[in-house]
Amino acid sequence: MVSKINSCALMGIDGRIVEVETDISNGIPSFDIVGLGDTAVRESRERVRAAIKNSGIEFPIRRITINLAPANLRKEGSVYDVSIAVGILVASGIIVSQELEKYMFLGELSLDGTIKPVKGILSMVCCARSHGIIKVFVPEANADEAAVLKNISILPVKSLIDLINHLNGLKIIPPYTIDIESIFIKNISYSMDFSDVKGQNSAKRAMEIAASGAHNLLMVGSPGSGKTMLAKRLPTILPDMTFEESLELTKIYSVAGLLPEKTSLITVRPFRNPHHTISDISLIGGGKQIKPGEVSLAHYGVLFLDEFPEFSTEAIEVLRQPLEDGEICISRANNSITYPARTTLICAANPCKCGFLLDSTKKCTCTPKMIKQYFRKLSQPILDRIDIHIEIQPVKFHELHDTSEVETSAAIRARVNKVRQIQLERFKGLGIYSNAELTPSMVEKYCAIDRATSNLLKHAFEKLGLSARAHNRILKIARTIADMDNSESIKSRHVAEAIQYRCFDRLKY
Repeated sequence: MVSKINSCALMGIDGRIVEVETDISNGIPSFDIVGLGDTAVRESRERVRAAIKNSGIEFPIRRITINLAPANLRKEGSVYDVSIAVGILVASGIIVSQELEKYMFLGELSLDGTIKPVKGILSMVCCARSHGIIKVFVPEANADEAAVLKNISILPVKSLIDLINHLNGLKIIPPYTIDIESIFIKNISYSMDFSDVKGQNSAKRAMEIAASGAHNLLMVGSPGSGKTMLAKRLPTILPDMTFEESLELTKIYSVAGLLPEKTSLITVRPFRNPHHTISDISLIGGGKQIKPGEVSLAHYGVLFLDEFPEFSTEAIEVLRQPLEDGEICISRANNSITYPARTTLICAANPCKCGFLLDSTKKCTCTPKMIKQYFRKLSQPILDRIDIHIEIQPVKFHELHDTSEVETSAAIRARVNKVRQIQLERFKGLGIYSNAELTPSMVEKYCAIDRATSNLLKHAFEKLGLSARAHNRILKIARTIADMDNSESIKSRHVAEAIQYRCFDRLKY
């Protein structure tokens, strides 16, 4: 007898239906799995055999062939254990349930028949729903994650025998639901706040512009001037996450196996802060078994690279594509996977090796050659992809002891939300969500300027020797500043301020 059971494979953060076909026939007893499975898939033979036996059911001593279709798609992991076991039990007549083609079975089997959690459940359930599958059987530990989707029944199962009893109508497992509103909290409380930052008003302004338009930002300043302190507080002023953003971010963490235990959705924008010794593969993703890197784990959040010039040249240069396209495509000989990488890049750097080039109170001990060597890794193409460059000056003593009230992150975030809403309305139906994502053709349409403003930009372009990409970055920043000013058109003052946020072009390091 032949049975067909639905399971799912992962391709990046997307799922793809896999049919587990089981044939049990007479002949020399054997148990074979075909269909381009990895070691974990091949080892499922022993897990399935022991789980069925230890669930009190006799394992069929016949010729068993399992085919994972499509056969040209590589299958990885232990997620197929439950579907293989169900296929064998259906083919041998132990399970007599109908309409199994409308169900999906996911999970890893323990030797005693317990069903263990697996990675990427959310992506698999999304795939099942899109293919018209009405019920998905998931490990009990994955139930919270799977149940965030509506219009599909999630049935958490603890053991193989419970699953068998349900399918045979002996003990029904009720669908599992959760209250999305209770877990998707709009007003997130943070342990850090912009009210902690004394002084640095110009830097705070640049941070608000970066948050309002999703612009990348580079801070250059002496050690102890507050670069890291500012960067860590940027997530507190980013706009509130939508359900769709939270869902996509949760998929990435689920596939990577980094979703915290008992977490249904990630509702806080991520802040990733890798050390400068990180490899290029860890930064953008890849490896023998392709996994998302830090740039994807920071999707819809902040990727903070402290001591930016200390990162390897390879790690810095591989950021070009994700910064430009908002996604990272990883190609290997047998497949190609794309991960989303729509992140706000925040970089911090000392102005020189000793760190005191821009400090008026301390003398720099670096020679011009040493300064040039220090920033050699930061190529012009990378600097052009970072919209805002600012200098961070050390905080003065009187600013540290100023007792006047400082604006909170909540107040700044309220303004950022309004500005982002303007952009969402403007770009509705275009597939972009912020000014930073404007394409060159869109810049011409949405960043139009009058003759006087054009002359100002032309003067800056020629004097600073800007590239065409830097020219467009200035217009994007000006568009954001105009939105913050609630101005439909970009005016000279908006462009003038935007030009000030290109310190590397002005200083010519």
